[in-house]
Amino acid sequence: MANSKWAVDYLHSGIDFTVKHMMISKVKGSFDKFEANLEGDPQDLTNATISFSIDASSINTRNADRDNHLRSADFFDVETYPTITFVSKQIVKKDDNEYDVTGDVTIHGVTKPETFKLTFEGLSKNPMSGAETAGFSAEGKVKRSDYGLTWNAALETGGVLVGDDIKFTVEIEASKAE
Repeated sequence: MANSKWAVDYLHSGIDFTVKHMMISKVKGSFDKFEANLEGDPQDLTNATISFSIDASSINTRNADRDNHLRSADFFDVETYPTITFVSKQIVKKDDNEYDVTGDVTIHGVTKPETFKLTFEGLSKNPMSGAETAGFSAEGKVKRSDYGLTWNAALETGGVLVGDDIKFTVEIEASKAE
């Protein structure tokens, strides 16, 4: 199959994250607004190009006070740094449907290379539109301190309020663009 452009179905796609809270539990959230550009052969992604642009202000942890704090200068400072981006640089096939995707991640004005595990979930014909549709899943983690996101609070019992590792999961459903 030749390289093709793929249009993301945002109703069936999402970017979620998890971070440790108080060293004992996890807080989950998502970014509700993002754009993704995918071009390549879904059955061999080694030559694909993948990019994401996330609206940092669309962070949603289901708690308005926490979300507003995350948007503030203590964390994302969305007025100064409104987007989080990812641009693929290298894709290495690890198994039949498994890849390591390395690219530049930019958060809070800092750009660093990161590698994410990507799985091609398969192809199907969308019964509503008739379009050829592909599914992809990705996961990985970044250290928020690497991007200047260092706000924290010490706990009386030791440790800190917010963990440094942020785990991301991405689910994408996309149809072959006309």
